[in-house]
Amino acid sequence: MSDWLTAIENDAQASVLVTVALVEGSGPREAGAKMRVTLDGQMDTIGGGHLELRAVEIARTMLATGDTHARLERFALGPSLGQCCGGVVHLAFEYVDAGLQELLAALRERRQHDSWRLTALDGDAASVLFDAEGTLIAGMPGLAPDTFARERSTHVAQGSEGRRWLVDPCLAPRAHLTLFGAGHVGAAIVRALAHLPCTITWVDEREDMFPAALPVGLPSNVRIAATDTPEEFVAMAPPGGSFLVMTHSHALDQRLTQAIMAREDAGWFGLIGSHTKRKQFEHRLQARGVPDERIAAMVCPIGMPGIRNKTPAVIAASVACQLLMVWEEAASAALAAPLRLASASAPPRRQPRAATHPL
Repeated sequence: MSDWLTAIENDAQASVLVTVALVEGSGPREAGAKMRVTLDGQMDTIGGGHLELRAVEIARTMLATGDTHARLERFALGPSLGQCCGGVVHLAFEYVDAGLQELLAALRERRQHDSWRLTALDGDAASVLFDAEGTLIAGMPGLAPDTFARERSTHVAQGSEGRRWLVDPCLAPRAHLTLFGAGHVGAAIVRALAHLPCTITWVDEREDMFPAALPVGLPSNVRIAATDTPEEFVAMAPPGGSFLVMTHSHALDQRLTQAIMAREDAGWFGLIGSHTKRKQFEHRLQARGVPDERIAAMVCPIGMPGIRNKTPAVIAASVACQLLMVWEEAASAALAAPLRLASASAPPRRQPRAATHPL
């Protein structure tokens, strides 16, 4: 899912990790965006244009000269780079040494869990990784500040001793889709979502459908569930999770629809089919006492308005756009809601000092 992370795993070349640490005004990418740079290539992007060109030049100079010190560079996009964004972007440059390699290996293992990565931007190299409870996962204890702001996105903070730190939340994808159906359209949707920030539980009664449906391999954000009782996976889905039903059987579609409708905390629900199928399902759901507002929220037909092509790849692209809109709206709503914070300290055996101060 994260090329900058998996590329480091699969390639022993020396590299520099470039992170958007802070954005003032308008910028090509958000804080937390990353790319990995080697002497002869790069993985991922921080937005392209002159900013990325300068960042690659700086990273390759570090590699060519053996400069292993982390640094923070400020770029005024308009005055210095001629980019029309017009904002100011601060980039962190980290040489990927053995210590950072170890930390990133731990981060790869935790892709489905929230983690916070802290890297010293002044003085000797120091990188540490914490979990959501503030427990040290990787790195040496005592190197990082004892407390840090978990409620913020990627930012630069200053410890009580005056040292600057990159605080980089590496959060598990919040968007989850339970997809029922391993046919051609289901497989196309899995491919379309393979590199997007989401997790997928892919459910079908026919175990032999999965290898044939996706011969190029299973994306890392997908979990397969071959089961004779697919309704159980409705109950197992996380609160607010999305559902997409497109099985080989209208009778199974009906049972899954009823199970999804019974969950008051279910998120977006899409059902493949025509307007005629929708009308049939509406009548059956009403006869079973499903509230009208729940039925009205069912999305059927699926896909973006105006796209009529019914080939699997086109349906998948259309549904992927639809889901991204739903997930981004949900993420914005979550950020707008009040957040009750818990202090995120370093290892519990140590007493916390003063919190870091954002720059």
